[in-house]
Amino acid sequence: MFQGKMKAVTFSYDDGVEQDRRLVEIFNKYGMKCTFNLNSGIQTGTNGWINAGVNIKRMNIKGLKELYAGHEIASHSLTHPHLEEFDEETIYNEIMEDKLNLERIFEKEVVGFAYPYGSYNTNVCSVLRECGMGYARTVHSTFGFEIPNDLITLPATCHHNHLDLMKLAKEFVELKADKPQVFYIWGHSYEFDVDNNWHVIEELCEYLSGRDDIFYGTNAEVLLNKYKVNKNITTK
Repeated sequence: MFQGKMKAVTFSYDDGVEQDRRLVEIFNKYGMKCTFNLNSGIQTGTNGWINAGVNIKRMNIKGLKELYAGHEIASHSLTHPHLEEFDEETIYNEIMEDKLNLERIFEKEVVGFAYPYGSYNTNVCSVLRECGMGYARTVHSTFGFEIPNDLITLPATCHHNHLDLMKLAKEFVELKADKPQVFYIWGHSYEFDVDNNWHVIEELCEYLSGRDDIFYGTNAEVLLNKYKVNKNITTK
């Protein structure tokens, strides 16, 4: 259970871009908790790109500790490569160096990971366990609320742009859970600018907020809390 509740909502957003500022405001407004996945080796305002005419820039490190206060910071690798293309030593450096950098910057233990490009193989999974990661999020969707047994190849419920997002939210809210269930949403905050649909996340958070039977937590608070009470969950 999640502090005595059977249902939990959690979010996961990647890349540490400027649009996170607006997203954090929305999450804080509605009492939501998110895990933000950063690449410390390229976490600078000089690192950016253009998508559909939208200027996307990663944020400078200064001030991020204050911006993300109350939320979780997880690793997204040092430089956002396709990790499965590398040898194990390089994979280790990409994961462990990012973890150590983020722990130094945010002064908190980093226990989570999101796969860059959503790509991985058995070597990457093995190194993640070696680095002490408790969970690692993929880009796969279940469209359900069950917590999988293997947290190192963790799917979400869905991406925020899925057409059934609000249908799933309604199903989750109305669910009479007799075992722990999680509504897990992921994405990139810059997508709201690219798609001009910030209303999607605002409406979702407003609908989910303030419910007595739902725990609002970060990925670690939700997933690793579950691990403490269910020894069948695999993290190592």
